[in-house]
Amino acid sequence: MAHPLGLPFDEPGEPVESLLAPPAAVVYTVSALTQELRDLVGSTWPDVRVEGEVSNLKVSGQGHCYFTLKDEGAQLRAVLFKGNARNLKFRLEDGQHVVAQGRLSVYEARGEYQIICDGIEPKGLGALQLALEQLKRRLQVEGLLDAGRKRPLPVLPRRIGVVTSLSGAALRDVLKVLGRRAPNAHVVIAPTRVQGDGAALEIARALGAIGRVEGVDVVIVGRGGGSIEDLWAFNEEPVARAIARCPVPVISAIGHEVDVTLADLVADHRAPTPSAAAEIVVAARDEFVSRIVRLQQRARAAAVQRVARSRFGLQRLDARPAYAGFRGRLAMRSVHVTELTAGLAHGVRNLLLGRERACRALRGRLDGLDLRQRMARLQSRLARADGAVRAAATTRVHAADVRMRSAASRLDSLSPLAVLGRGYALCWSADGRTLVRAAADVQDGDEVRVTLRRGALTCTVRERSMGDDPLR
Repeated sequence: MAHPLGLPFDEPGEPVESLLAPPAAVVYTVSALTQELRDLVGSTWPDVRVEGEVSNLKVSGQGHCYFTLKDEGAQLRAVLFKGNARNLKFRLEDGQHVVAQGRLSVYEARGEYQIICDGIEPKGLGALQLALEQLKRRLQVEGLLDAGRKRPLPVLPRRIGVVTSLSGAALRDVLKVLGRRAPNAHVVIAPTRVQGDGAALEIARALGAIGRVEGVDVVIVGRGGGSIEDLWAFNEEPVARAIARCPVPVISAIGHEVDVTLADLVADHRAPTPSAAAEIVVAARDEFVSRIVRLQQRARAAAVQRVARSRFGLQRLDARPAYAGFRGRLAMRSVHVTELTAGLAHGVRNLLLGRERACRALRGRLDGLDLRQRMARLQSRLARADGAVRAAATTRVHAADVRMRSAASRLDSLSPLAVLGRGYALCWSADGRTLVRAAADVQDGDEVRVTLRRGALTCTVRERSMGDDPLR
């Protein structure tokens, strides 16, 4: 049998001490010796399972877990890298008794040997069960499992949501019960997978989607029976938190009566089976209807009892001597009431007939005041007025044109230019502003302007004649 360091335990002829002693000529550096030890440890224990208690757990920002495995006599450094840490079904905590599987190695920077874990299992309690217990404790601390947050079911649900698989028997059971017990209820189905990898996230998304549907009063989430692995999606955190966030009451109906999941604990109500969940939904309606029937029966019994008491009292009063002849007087009063009733009915009929005639008269007046008829009449009047205005305007324009032509003719006859056309001329002062009307208006040597029919002359006064008839 060979020694781990490659030296024989017993060779004849040589003392054991000489065999164990290192060669005097070999001197190792710390790094070289540590590397040889690392290679030796890694090759000797490539796969080992170590049992111990977790202590000094630290999780780095990258997700690596560093901790120590210890028992009564020793301790061992351990590391679980994030790739393997994500595969854990439970949360690693100090004080847990676990079995770690991995390979031994030497951490050269510190000269410590350690186990690099590939996987960790809890000792005794299964990994899934431990993960479930840890999640329960967290949700309990947050208050999601408290009975005080459970919401009552609606009394008369009109729209019922169902979150389950389309191919499962659970949906058929729910629809069968609702069709028999509440045929007027509207069922909204959010299909989802209910087992396998990724089923929990799909269930959570379906719960969120159906919670946003307007008018949904209650939601049933569930599936049929199966093994604990088949039902495990309802033990995961996304489903529990989606149930807690749902804005309407949630009934959990998962598996059989003996199966209890985390969804059952968070939901507002738990049903042993999906068909029982449907029964619970309509049970409140049945109870409400039964209560109305009971109240109706009590009211009818109270009315009958009160009538009986009143009849008995009336019989006692009728038996008294003071009320002798009361029935006859009551009959006369009844006749009088009948006559008054007939008169009132006749008066009401006459009043109604009068009101009806007045209504017809008012309707006739209203028809005469109909806006469409008034608009038609106004349009007709407007058309006539427009024609009259146009005719008057044409007449006035024609008369004005005639007057203008007459005035132009008269103006033309009175125009000095017309006079000039007959051989006359106009004499103006030198500045052309003053008309010279008499010889006395100018002096000898003054310049004057003479306007002819065509053109003008500038003249100098050489001689003036003051006589009354200058043409003589």
